[in-house]
Amino acid sequence: MTQDLTRPSLSDALTERVLELIRSDGLRAGDRLPSVRELAERFAVTAPTLREALRRLEATGAVRMRHGSGVYVGAGLERVVIPNPNVRRLAGGQLLQLLDARLLIEPPLAAMAARRADPADLARLRSILEQAGQHLRGEDAELNQINMTFHRAAAHAAGNDVLDEVIASLLSLHATEQREILRLFDDRVRDHEEHLAILAAIEDGDARAAEELMRTHLTDVKRVIEKRLD
Repeated sequence: MTQDLTRPSLSDALTERVLELIRSDGLRAGDRLPSVRELAERFAVTAPTLREALRRLEATGAVRMRHGSGVYVGAGLERVVIPNPNVRRLAGGQLLQLLDARLLIEPPLAAMAARRADPADLARLRSILEQAGQHLRGEDAELNQINMTFHRAAAHAAGNDVLDEVIASLLSLHATEQREILRLFDDRVRDHEEHLAILAAIEDGDARAAEELMRTHLTDVKRVIEKRLD
């Protein structure tokens, strides 16, 4: 009984010590850590206990464990917003809440993107929409993925890493719901044209127009979803 109660605190301590090791050694994403056996010896724990801590870190993207190769620093080490991998599929009302959350965040980010986007950001956004234009005839899985990539790229172009992660988390975690939103909205051409208008405002550096167009776009989507759900 005592062992069961103390194990979580030991695992917490180990995850923190592994993170301290990564930072103190200046390791970056893709760098290899010492082997599990070496880490276990270093921290004076058993290999299974060490692996449990590493699995917790792997779940957050802080490390990657490659079978037969070793343990590596993950790309998610410095993430400050981590999605819940166990969340259930959202119900109809929660679809609207998801859109409400996006409405609060994405329009101001579009304005920031219009002020801050560099040529590489603009080229990526244009390329994404060119791809989307090739999937407007019922290829919903591909189109949804590309559309979400556009929204994520627009958020990234705003230059705020924390809000970028928030949008990335919302869109990647609720990918199934986003596909359902696309199905219910059922106007792929209109959706694409609104994306093009948002991009044009960002390219023109027109922050007010970019913000308003993004808000109108998401509001229109929400309005249609409300009607379809009723």
